Amino acid sequence: MDKTSEQYDAALKICRDIFYKKAKDYGTAWRILRPSSLTDQIFIKANRIRSIEEKGEQRINEDIKDEFIAIVNYSVMALIQINHKPTGSDEDMHMPEDKVLELYDKYSLEAKALMMNKNHDYGEAWRDMRISSLTDIILMKLYRLKQIEDNKGETLISEGPEGSYNDMINYAMFALIKFSELENN
Repeated sequence: MDKTSEQYDAALKICRDIFYKKAKDYGTAWRILRPSSLTDQIFIKANRIRSIEEKGEQRINEDIKDEFIAIVNYSVMALIQINHKPTGSDEDMHMPEDKVLELYDKYSLEAKALMMNKNHDYGEAWRDMRISSLTDIILMKLYRLKQIEDNKGETLISEGPEGSYNDMINYAMFALIKFSELENN
């Protein structure tokens, strides 16, 4: 499990670096998005991955690893939005860089802690999964999340949206780890 932790940290470093650079380029314009809009952004990314997996080819020269990175980053953004709802004031929409990175670290580390606990219980079963299965699970989580959002967050027995975003972060991270292993072999 130490190997998984190290690989996770390496993949998260890449995700965070991209998040940071985009924050430098665009600021926190994403603060205008509602969580449901972020869910739809994640859906677009996951759907593209699946489409490329099924067709076996792609016409736009953008690596699907970048789509998994986007899933991680949009999921973290959604967690920030849920827990730190913008008030609509200009100041609130333009969160300072140090604050947004502090929150990015908080929610990404919470997702990792959840992964480590589940990974312990499941015995690293994800290592025997195909990347396409990880894609499908992310899409399933998205459909569930969309239903929860359509129900205005009301659930009878299921966890709330935070659990879905955390799970999507972790499944996308597993895919990134698998890609890294393929590149290193």
